[in-house]
Amino acid sequence: MPVEIRAGSDKKVIGGYAAKFERHSQNLGGFVERIAPGAFNKSRGDGWPGVIARYNHDDNMVLGTIGGGTLRLSVDEVGLTYEVDLPKARADIFELVERGDVRQSSFAFTVHTDGDEWTTTDQGFPLRTLTAVRLYDVAP
Repeated sequence: MPVEIRAGSDKKVIGGYAAKFERHSQNLGGFVERIAPGAFNKSRGDGWPGVIARYNHDDNMVLGTIGGGTLRLSVDEVGLTYEVDLPKARADIFELVERGDVRQSSFAFTVHTDGDEWTTTDQGFPLRTLTAVRLYDVAP
């Protein structure tokens, strides 16, 4: 999913879609995944507990948090979106996105019990549909 910049006043903000619904992933090692539209409902309903934004999912590269009010998440008909107010020390991340060097976003999660369904694609390839996940992070 593309990551974008949104600069305003003295704040540097990046964001975009961390996940899009009903799209097949690349081959994840013998299967593909897609995300059902309700997959984030529990995390959202619980107030996105503990969710953070990290650069490339790196624990040493925290960009913002729900708890600190520097990360905002929402779900629309397309998928899961995020906006994060970058710390001044992470101007390099803003520059990488602005230059087009960093273009994609992703998310980290675990699957709730009975939160996935296995079927096959039209071509007979294994397909995992995520129906209920716990979101941990979003990441450019």
